[in-house]
Amino acid sequence: MSEQSADRARSSQMGISRTDETPPDQVIGEAGEGSMDIGEIMRFLPHRYPFLLIDRVLTCVPNAHLRAVKNVTFNEPFFLGHFPGRPVMPGVMILEVMAQATGILAMRSLEQLPSANSLYYFVGIDKSRFRQPVVPGDQLLVDITQKRYSRGVVKADAVARVDGKTVAEAALMGALRDTGTTDRHA
Repeated sequence: MSEQSADRARSSQMGISRTDETPPDQVIGEAGEGSMDIGEIMRFLPHRYPFLLIDRVLTCVPNAHLRAVKNVTFNEPFFLGHFPGRPVMPGVMILEVMAQATGILAMRSLEQLPSANSLYYFVGIDKSRFRQPVVPGDQLLVDITQKRYSRGVVKADAVARVDGKTVAEAALMGALRDTGTTDRHA
């Protein structure tokens, strides 16, 4: 079985299908141009469990756009207190998913990996809106569209959807910064 066929089978088993807002040529859950598995994602992001929130990159076109997936499970640490008896993914965590996806797009656009002396920082947010709650069992599909790159700062629009419905959106900014040769928190 080819890798693409295996991806289709897994997508079908997970109930992933095309939605009305998904372009006909891009089925949610199928790997496309520039797709990345968790191992590749970990090369581009310094985050690790429990704060590595991107599960898969479906498509990535440097200097243009990225589509990523976050599978929301009841095992997420924040569900213990947000909220007992009615778990809802905190909006700030949805923003973090979008920021991590933006970071991956930026690093792929720069055609480099983070180094021991640099980090890609989330440096700004505008126009953030939350449209509906995200709960365990949801699959968060995040679309990032790069708008501008100037003086080391990437500006991008981010939209998060569940079942084709927009649940959150924001304009994000990030920057690759030199951390120096020493760790100031060591």
